[in-house]
Amino acid sequence: MTGAASVVALPVAIYVSRFSERYELLHAGFVIPVAAGLGLVAIVLARRASRRILVTLERAGGDGLAQTGRVLGIVGVCIALAALVALGVYGLLEYVGSRD
Repeated sequence: MTGAASVVALPVAIYVSRFSERYELLHAGFVIPVAAGLGLVAIVLARRASRRILVTLERAGGDGLAQTGRVLGIVGVCIALAALVALGVYGLLEYVGSRD
């Protein structure tokens, strides 16, 4: 669940900023730490679940779900990092453009 939340956090923030009169696209950047945090939590939870599955000799089941959570967590962290790079490039371009 946290992995899926980390993946959809930024697209939802961008979507909301598109149709909101109060928020601009740059305000969606405040969700970057949230997405990264949710992704890291998903990775940790998936790791714990995998260990628990191994301890119970796979009687508990859910190995596929743990793998899915880990993949979604990694994707969420990657999306957050990509958004951070995009925001940094935008800030750099704004700085260089304002020096003229």
